[in-house]
Order: sequence, then structure tokens, then C-alpha cells
Amino acid sequence: MWMFYAIGSSFFAGITSILAKCGIRKTDSDVATALRTVVVLIFSWLMVLITGTGTGITQISGKTLLFLVLSGLATGASWLCYFHALQKGDINKVVPIDKSSTVLTIILALIFLHEGLSFSKGVSVILIGVGTMLMITKKEDMSENHKEGNKEWLVYAVLSAVFASLTAILGKIGIEGVDSNLGTAIRTSVVLLMAWMMVIVTGKYHQIKEIEKKEVGFIALSGLATGASWMCYYRALQSGPASVVVPIDKLSILVTIVFSWIVFHEKLTKKATAGLGCIVRCLRYQGQGAKYARAHFAA
Repeated sequence: MWMFYAIGSSFFAGITSILAKCGIRKTDSDVATALRTVVVLIFSWLMVLITGTGTGITQISGKTLLFLVLSGLATGASWLCYFHALQKGDINKVVPIDKSSTVLTIILALIFLHEGLSFSKGVSVILIGVGTMLMITKKEDMSENHKEGNKEWLVYAVLSAVFASLTAILGKIGIEGVDSNLGTAIRTSVVLLMAWMMVIVTGKYHQIKEIEKKEVGFIALSGLATGASWMCYYRALQSGPASVVVPIDKLSILVTIVFSWIVFHEKLTKKATAGLGCIVRCLRYQGQGAKYARAHFAA
């Protein structure tokens, strides 16, 4: 049974970005992020109730809470940038850059957490780096206007990866001694406040009434997909070996690429396909030795 939950986790994580992009075709990405975060927040606290870790909130120290808040702010910034990138760029290019946050996390962990750089980590950095570069390589026949548009999504995608890596580092410091589900719920609460403050400060709150019901549905489904992925992942880890569950979950990028082709007709070039192969190989390789892994959003 755990295998079905693991596959479900990968599937729901993979379609999250697809549903999100469907919901931001006309809707401002900041507004969409704020609405989606409400759904994600409900699921994050639901996970706390399921695991019975809510009582641990009274035992969190001031320092730990500070880093959890900082991690939440980094998560919020990553989500906002990620949605901007999704709105302006192709999913099969944005997602690989998001996955490249693993490279930045390894580097930052080496600098700030003094974690060693093993051979396997070095190989991971190279594979993800090469794979990402291959997947985002521009076609030669692009017009100048299209290139300019691509620069904008690329900036947001890179910023999303940077903030995602900061989330991991700050979260690792802040979550020491705190259950991961409780830490995630606290961070998501911070993200909710940040997202809605962004909407209010920029004066975009009036756009909420103008959002098409169809897009509201897709935004909500995106949040539900994230929550469903979390729950399936948790159930799979309860009874299944992490060395198998984690690699399956990491293969969500394949689900995203397939659905981006079906829904948005985004095709991969031979070079991009080779790049995807590098990333998948690396993610599966990383997962073989993982005990527990769960990132943002994201998506």
C-alpha cells in the first residue's frame, strides 16, 4: 500500500505547477499565491493534528522561532518569485531551475553549516548544473522580443531557487529539536501573512473579486494538490523504506514535464531531454541515501 502513496505523492507534487499555471493565466501571480497559501496552510496544520505534534509549540525557544520565521519569509519570497516565473515562462524550463536550488543548498550548507562535500554531493552538483543548463538553453530562432520576455521569467526563476535554498538552510537551523510537520505549519503561517501583506501593500486586493471562477478553482486545486502530496508522502514513509519512497517522490518532475506537454503543448528538444535525464538521475541518486526529504512549493 505504501507504494501507491509514494506514487500519489509524486503525482500530486508533479501536477501542482500545472494547476497553478492554469490558475494564473489572467490572475495576478501575487494574488494567486496569497489565495493558494490559505489552502496549503489548512493542510499544514492538518498534518500537525494527524501527527499529534501541536503540543510541541510551547517548547520552541526564541532562537528557534526566529529562524523558523526567517525560513518562512524566504519560503514566501520563493513562492512569489516561482509564481511570477510560471506566469511568464514555460513550465519545463522553470521547474528545472527550481530543482537547481539543491545545488545552492549544498554550497550554502558547506559554508554556513560546515557540512562536508562528499563525492556523491559533488556529482549531484554537476549533474543538476549541467541538466539545468541544457533544459533552459534557448532556441536559435527566437525573436528578440521573445528573448526579452524570457529574461524576465529567468530572473524570477533564479530568485525562486535562491530563496528556496535559503529556506532549507534557515529551516535546518530553526527545525533542530522541532517536529518537521510543526515547523512546516509555522513557516506556512508566516508565508500566509507575507503573501497577503504583499497583496494589500501593492493594492491588488481589489482584483480578488474580478478573478474568474475557473481560475479560482485551479488555484485552489493547486493548493489541494500540495496538501495531498504531503499527506501521501507522510503515509508512504510510515510503512515504506525511505530509500525507495524518496526517489519516487523526486520523480515528480517527470509528471510535470509530461503534463506540460499534454496541457500546454510544451515540447522538449533533444538537448532538453538529455538535461532532464541528468536531473532525474541525480535526484534518484540523492534519494537512495535519504532518510527524510521535503522542500517548498511549491509548487
